[in-house]
Amino acid sequence: MAKEVVTSDEEVVLGEKIGHVRLITLNQPRRLNVISSKVVSLLAEYLEKWEKDDDAELILIKGAGRAFSAGGDLKMFYDGRMSKDSCLEVVYRMYWLCYHIHTYKKTQVALVHGISMGGGASLMAPMKFAVVTEKTVFATPEASIGFHTDCGFSYVLSRLSGHLGEFLGLTGARLNGQELVVAGLATHFVPSEKLPELEKRLISLNSGEENAVKSAIEEFSINIQIDEESVLNKRASIDECFSKDTVEDIMTSLEAEATKEGNDWIAAVLQGLKRSSPTALKITFQSIREGRKQMLSESLKKEFRLTMNILRTVISGDVYEGIRAVTIDKDNSTKWEPSTLETVEAEKVNLVFQPFEEDWELKIPMREDSRWEGKYEDSPYATSN
Repeated sequence: MAKEVVTSDEEVVLGEKIGHVRLITLNQPRRLNVISSKVVSLLAEYLEKWEKDDDAELILIKGAGRAFSAGGDLKMFYDGRMSKDSCLEVVYRMYWLCYHIHTYKKTQVALVHGISMGGGASLMAPMKFAVVTEKTVFATPEASIGFHTDCGFSYVLSRLSGHLGEFLGLTGARLNGQELVVAGLATHFVPSEKLPELEKRLISLNSGEENAVKSAIEEFSINIQIDEESVLNKRASIDECFSKDTVEDIMTSLEAEATKEGNDWIAAVLQGLKRSSPTALKITFQSIREGRKQMLSESLKKEFRLTMNILRTVISGDVYEGIRAVTIDKDNSTKWEPSTLETVEAEKVNLVFQPFEEDWELKIPMREDSRWEGKYEDSPYATSN
């Protein structure tokens, strides 16, 4: 089969045409394939072109090196903190892209080896097929840096069974490959040494026929057996605690649950929650709860508002303090403001959820014949900045 490699100037994303197969490689291994503005633009360009191309039937996506994708480029956000809406374009483009990944018309397979966190996991969880390995590590740790669960995850996590979604979103707990399949965030588990062979097998199919793709993956996948100590085996306690109506009530419930025999694991959960931004915890909790009642498009519009209001420090500057402590100074010594859950006012939290004026909302195309419209360059933001 003819093979054509299309690269960007910086080669942060590689796009290959192999017969009826299209292969995307996130290509910043030294930076753990972070999602930068250039990455978002190239992904959108490739996916739109290939959805419209009748010759393209199967889309594969993988990451170079030891990570699939560690998520958004936090330094980019931090460096832009003093400039008005410096990251608005990449945020708009990413959430718009998330909608199209969720609703894509061609068969997609994510080959997820290594770290898949935050926004990086938005290239995994929505796929028709998401293949993970024993080296896959997933988390949504945004609350720990003063941010919120975004890139469609207020929608995705809200649809997990019980209250696992609130647990993952608030605690940033890590799941391994087998746990991801059991939780419903991935479809197949394949040993890492077989992943290159699986990739070759999928390319050799030269087809996007779903049953054929599924059968090919199943040739390499193995049965799941999660560890006895997995958090997924703590579901009764998780559902009991994270079903509560406020973050404060969740903390109180966890403290009570921790006194019961066999619940030593809760101490670390409580410790992590107490280290996280109180404001971010409340925003994340409310967002996931709202996600239970929202369509995907509504969740993404809400997340766009939240992100812009957080980056604009409308009620708190915690996101920049969190990034500073974890990524810039790396002292892990955060000074949150407000510093306690009790001093985070509900009225202020509600403020960041308020809709923008219609023209300034994220534009999600709802008609099939115009599904690739609503791009950033067509929005009033492009002409006002």
